[in-house]
Amino acid sequence: MSSTAESDSRATTMAEKAAPPGNGQRVQDWFLILLVFVSGAVSLAVELSASRLLAPYFGTSLFVWANVIGMILLYLTVGYYVGGRIADRYPRSSVLYGMTAAAALLIAAIPACSRPILQWALTSFSSYSIGVFYGSLLSVILLFALPTILLGCVSPFAIRLRIEQVGTSGRIAGVLYAISTAGSIVGTFLPVLVLIPTYGTYATFLIFAGLLLVVSLIGLLFFTGGKPSLPKSNKRFFLLLLILVWLLTGVLGTHGSIKPASGTGDGGRLLEEHESAYNYIQVVRAGDETQLVLNEGLGIHSIYNPHAVLTQGPWDYFMAAPYFNNPPFTPDQVKRVGIIGLGAGTSAREFTAAYGPIPIDGVEIDSKIVEMGRKYFHMNEPNLHVVVQDGRYFLSTTQNKYDVIGIDAYQQPYIPFQLVTTEFFREVRSHLSSTGVAVINVGRTSEDYRMVDAMAQNMKTIFPNVYIIDTQRFSNSLIIATNAPTKFENFRNNTNELTNPLLQQVANTALRYGSMREQLQSHVFFTDDLSPVEQMTDQVIFGEVNRLQK
Repeated sequence: MSSTAESDSRATTMAEKAAPPGNGQRVQDWFLILLVFVSGAVSLAVELSASRLLAPYFGTSLFVWANVIGMILLYLTVGYYVGGRIADRYPRSSVLYGMTAAAALLIAAIPACSRPILQWALTSFSSYSIGVFYGSLLSVILLFALPTILLGCVSPFAIRLRIEQVGTSGRIAGVLYAISTAGSIVGTFLPVLVLIPTYGTYATFLIFAGLLLVVSLIGLLFFTGGKPSLPKSNKRFFLLLLILVWLLTGVLGTHGSIKPASGTGDGGRLLEEHESAYNYIQVVRAGDETQLVLNEGLGIHSIYNPHAVLTQGPWDYFMAAPYFNNPPFTPDQVKRVGIIGLGAGTSAREFTAAYGPIPIDGVEIDSKIVEMGRKYFHMNEPNLHVVVQDGRYFLSTTQNKYDVIGIDAYQQPYIPFQLVTTEFFREVRSHLSSTGVAVINVGRTSEDYRMVDAMAQNMKTIFPNVYIIDTQRFSNSLIIATNAPTKFENFRNNTNELTNPLLQQVANTALRYGSMREQLQSHVFFTDDLSPVEQMTDQVIFGEVNRLQK
């Protein structure tokens, strides 16, 4: 550069610093700040909505969360780098608003584009094709790559535009990153607390995409500076086309149910589906049964059959747990029951039918499941006190003592880690009566009992005696721990004296099909500090996949 050009450049810079920005420039600066705020909100909203988009198919395990968060961070990292390079080469606001408009359209298209891939994933577990499962998971996550990279470009691009107008780079960068983070806070809480539970995941994508698109279009129309690259008539046509594409992708993405019914047999008929703050929920009619299905649909969480009380599932066996106590133990000694993981109330209905209107405290963290239980599963027993709360928190705050504490709080195929630790079971034991029992439902496969054995050995470190019963229906085992020292033969001695037909049937089924046994070994597998329950469950799943593929 010649000395004359350098002098002119310095003179221009000094003049820009000396001249106060006009009203138009200040409005443009504030609108750029608005774009940074909205982009920050959208980036976190997309991340949280991505996890809910995957939950009905892949669940909500740490593995899925790690994939979503890790890939989103990777995309943002690429966006920060690419955004800085593009901003240096094309430091024009029209480029930035065009990029965010494109990101908005891509976000709106995610639900529609993901549908065929997610439907493909439905068959992956039933066919035990691990390649299809992880391939479809990766494919869906790749859908977020381009829009997230574009969102990552916003902050460095905005800093470049502001620094060109104001020479205080450190302050400008700090302010814009603070604004972006403030937007991310909104994008964290608004989807989780309001939009997803009220309108659903697909609509949440569309709402945030629409917000970003509106801000981008306003920026393209009024705050691009200089002469527009297109005549006004063509520019308006282009913007209307963008809005039409957004509406079309939104309609395609939100049309129809999220996925087909996932009940037993052929899946059944979908009666209702919801996305709550905690779960994707299906209510399914399969034959005579109404079934509650959550998230990826690997298990049935509640059953109601108007023609039968018993289900042959794990809920039946909770009623038989007290009879490991020393004889004579009679049904009238069961005076109060606590259920952690009430679901739609199958266990509560069976206890009421067998033991009469004894007080039952049913703890369920998801209020939408409670609503479905009352609507479809006849969960209306007057003796049932429903508490919408975390199960462990409930136990730590209640003063009640129970003769049975049942724990059935699956997020299939995982049990929440805080409900399997030695510290938790100490809390459980402190709330049992002198002859009280704790019962937990644990999943397994037809051959792999490592989770059942680990859980039973862990409970044996807290309770004097621990027993295991395999269920007749579904691949589950019930682990029963007694507060008082007991003997294995007590169960047969006590149940031989039963006259209640429901209890007799459950006891006979347990003795005939339950492979009943006592756990004699004790070992700490799970604590509040270290509880590898998800890793152990994954090992069981992978082992079953490998066995069936041989």
